[in-house]
Amino acid sequence: MKFFQCIWPLLILLVAALAWEPCPALGGQPRVNVLVSIIPQKFFVKKIGADRVTVEAMVRPGANPATYEPKPSQMSALAGADIYFAIGVLFEKTWMPKIGAASPRMKIVHTQQGIEKIPMASFLNPKTPDHQKKHRHGTLDPHIWLSPPLVKRQAINIYHALVEADPLHRDQYEVNYRRFVRELEDLDTHLRHTFADQQGLEFMVFHPSWGYFAQAYGLRQVPVEVEGKTPKPRQLKRLIEHARDRGIHLIFVQPQFSRKSADLIAQAVSARVVEADPLAEDWEQNLRRQAIAIKGALK
Repeated sequence: MKFFQCIWPLLILLVAALAWEPCPALGGQPRVNVLVSIIPQKFFVKKIGADRVTVEAMVRPGANPATYEPKPSQMSALAGADIYFAIGVLFEKTWMPKIGAASPRMKIVHTQQGIEKIPMASFLNPKTPDHQKKHRHGTLDPHIWLSPPLVKRQAINIYHALVEADPLHRDQYEVNYRRFVRELEDLDTHLRHTFADQQGLEFMVFHPSWGYFAQAYGLRQVPVEVEGKTPKPRQLKRLIEHARDRGIHLIFVQPQFSRKSADLIAQAVSARVVEADPLAEDWEQNLRRQAIAIKGALK
């Protein structure tokens, strides 16, 4: 068993070398082959890299980035990648050393570099310091891709990595990067205006994915989950009482988690249950849709 663990990265490289074919050239020059952890990152990389890059996400649609295990075919594909853009989701903690070992030539870029993360939200244990809790995501909230201001920080890290990998096309990357920043600033302005008169108001979520979004626009998410687990009956009762007291009429659920507890709360307080996928690929439109849903429920 120990022998296999030692040689499996070499086996992956051998299989990949036999099976992988280079990406078709663009104007006589090969594209930059990029892997990312989650689907929204594809949106960011394509905005900056455009037709100079090919991008694939490790976490497949519908999968949970906290518990995801890459497929053997994905590990094999690493040998053909030039850059891996990490973002700090939990599966990376376990798999990043193996990913690096499977493709020593691939550059690993941590796009969360320069971002100060906040503790995971917890409604039912407000007196317990979040940094002392054990949560499936670790100690800090990884969902930095749901805040336009924080995506600006990720964008500059992506831009620098692409320029380093493909310096001949620096000008193209710079034009795309600056255009993307303007789009992010326009979206940020739109969302600030949307919630200008809603400061401090609350919306409920099953899994606390929207903490950075709420922080950016003066809102507060109220998680149904209790440290990564479905609430017990007594905890569910407290959540229902809180929703009634605060007039909460919207509960977000996401396809990666069960909605049973959210449905029970919604029935008790006459709230709407809305599916909001934090991993949607149409990132900008997804944020605009959720903003409309939140705004409508807060009126």
